[in-house]
Amino acid sequence: MSTATRVAAVDCGTNSVRLLIADIADGRLTDLERRMEIVRLGQGVDETGRLAPEALDRTFAAMRGYAKLIAAHDVAGTPIKTRVVATSATRDATNRDDFVRGVVDIFGVEPEVISGDEEARLSFIGATKDLSSLRPMRPYLVVDIGGGSTEFVFGTTEVEAARSVDIGCVRLTERHLRSDPPSPEQIAAAVADIDAALASVRYGEAEPEAASPNGLSGRGPAAADPAVTARVGTEVTPPREPGADQAPGDLPAVPVTEARTLVGLAGSVTTVAGIALGLPEYDSERIHLSRIRARQVHDVTRTLLRSTHDERSRIGVMHPGRVDVIGAGALILDRIMREYAFADLVVSERDILDGIAWSLV
Repeated sequence: MSTATRVAAVDCGTNSVRLLIADIADGRLTDLERRMEIVRLGQGVDETGRLAPEALDRTFAAMRGYAKLIAAHDVAGTPIKTRVVATSATRDATNRDDFVRGVVDIFGVEPEVISGDEEARLSFIGATKDLSSLRPMRPYLVVDIGGGSTEFVFGTTEVEAARSVDIGCVRLTERHLRSDPPSPEQIAAAVADIDAALASVRYGEAEPEAASPNGLSGRGPAAADPAVTARVGTEVTPPREPGADQAPGDLPAVPVTEARTLVGLAGSVTTVAGIALGLPEYDSERIHLSRIRARQVHDVTRTLLRSTHDERSRIGVMHPGRVDVIGAGALILDRIMREYAFADLVVSERDILDGIAWSLV
């Protein structure tokens, strides 16, 4: 039996900052600490292009607590090997240097503002190492729904194709779902954004430019047709055909219809799963590796989009920091399953955070 390597992984996304301290030995990862705080680092980034001062303050406060935990787990006074990764919101921000300086001050290491491709690779590693007990059919399509972006990763034992697109639960909420509950027109606009991104993944097209709610150019569809709302809940997607994703485009396509198992990651997915399972409170052990049917996802999505903030906040599995963005996150998952015709998905509590940890050994 080999000596364990102790590592610390920090994942700073658009909506949350997370910490994993773990021992890795003999191909197994053993959690020592796994923490998550909603900090909404990406607040307003889609509109302003900058990280807000108050968002940076919240993020740094959470990180200071994480730094204390890491120090408490030092082995014989030897600092733990630590990697800090930042994703969508920081990639998009013009003042990312403010974030970098703060992280260096707190952890003593420079954060890596990783590309969408690297984010996809780490998510795939983290998600698939735990799937062997289920013996799912391969290849996989791993979908990581974040706050600012969603990663699509296709592969069997390693990444074979990947895309990151600018649809995420915070971004779409700020861009479209501004009412409580959102109006049919707002939902239609969000659906059009999502479907345009899904087409770009499937056919290798660039995401089209669109007008954001403030009239400025932004990523998304050319225009939202309110009639699209009718498709949320009524559309029957035809059976998938092998090789149907080979239409030419200006970016590589992800062969989504060749995947035999859909694996869903991150808080939007796990929250939808917890609701679908009827859990009275969040239970990561019951959620991890659960299978959720497409109809369940759709029913949960429809309920969330019709609910008020107060009604959503009373759902037992709901984290307080996710109440205002869960509708958008659920809608992204629902459209993925409908547009790509997946009957169910495997839900994983292991994701990019675990991939970061594995990358340190």
